[in-house]
Amino acid sequence: MLEAPPLGPNDIRIAVRAAGANFPDLLMTRGGYQFRPDPPFVPGMEVAGDVLEVGSAITAFKAGDRVMGQCRLGGFAEQAIVTTEGIMPLPPALTYEEGAAWFVAATTAWHALNDKGQVKPGETLLVLGASGGVGMAAVQLGKHMGAKVIGLASNDDKVAALLKAGADHAFRNDTPDLVDAIKAATGGKGVDIVYDPVGGPLAITATRTLGWGGRFLIVGFASGEIPKFPANHALIKSYTIMGLRAGESARRDPELGRRNRAALVDLANKGVMRPMISHRFPLEQAGDALRVLENREVIGRAVVTP
Repeated sequence: MLEAPPLGPNDIRIAVRAAGANFPDLLMTRGGYQFRPDPPFVPGMEVAGDVLEVGSAITAFKAGDRVMGQCRLGGFAEQAIVTTEGIMPLPPALTYEEGAAWFVAATTAWHALNDKGQVKPGETLLVLGASGGVGMAAVQLGKHMGAKVIGLASNDDKVAALLKAGADHAFRNDTPDLVDAIKAATGGKGVDIVYDPVGGPLAITATRTLGWGGRFLIVGFASGEIPKFPANHALIKSYTIMGLRAGESARRDPELGRRNRAALVDLANKGVMRPMISHRFPLEQAGDALRVLENREVIGRAVVTP
C-alpha cells in the first residue's frame, strides 16, 4: 500500500469512485507515450469521485463536492490528487463511471473538431477507430455540431454500436472497396475531415477519401504504427494534415484552456458525448482494464471502480 502524498496549496484530494482506462495509460506502462514517468508509478489519468480535502489556495471546490476530471498519473487508486485546471463538477446526469470516462475523450474530440478541424454544419466527418473512447466522443460531438458522420470499426458489433451512437454510416475496416464505399456515402464528393486516433495503413487509406481542401486530424497511433503520409497526394488534393495534443495545447495557451473548459462544462451539462461503457473492473483487476484495451475488446470505454 502506498502512503497518501501530502496536499499542496493548489491541490485537491478526491476519493476515487471510478477511473477511466485510456490508451495512453497502456502506452505509459511501456514507456511509449509522450509523457514518460519513471517507474514504479500508478497509472490512471482520468477519475471521478468526491472531494476529501482541498489545499489552502483552493476556493472553487470544497469537501463533499462530486467531481470528474484528469490527472496525469495516480487514478487507479482509492485516492487521487488533482488540480482545479484538471477537474469540473460531475453533472447530475452522469454517474461516477460515466464521469470517469468523459473528460479525456471529450477534451480531445472538442480540441480536434472545434479548435483544429473547425467543423461546420453540413460537412462530412470520417472517424477512424470510431468505437474507441476518443473515436466515439468524436462521433457524438460531430453529430452535435451538425456534421454528417461516418465511422470505421473492426467488427460487426462495433459497427452496430456506432450506428446506435448516432453515426450516419458505419463500415468495417475490411470492407471491400472501402474508399469507394465511403465516397459513395458522401455522394462522390469525399469527406471534409478525417479524425484519426489509429494511424498505420488505415490512415493512408483514409487520405484517399478526402475531398478537395479537406483536413486530416492526427489524434494518435493506437495501431502502434506511425504512418508516412505522401506529400504529393496532399499537394494534389490540397488537403491539410494537422497534429493535435489537447492537454499540451491548454498548458501552452491558458486562454485557450479557459475557453475550452467553459465549453466542456456546457457540453457535459447537456449530456453531449455521454460515454458507452463496455467493461468494468474492480481496482485489484486494473491490469485487466489495460489488457482489454490492448486486445481491442472495448466498445466505448473501460472503467476501474475502487
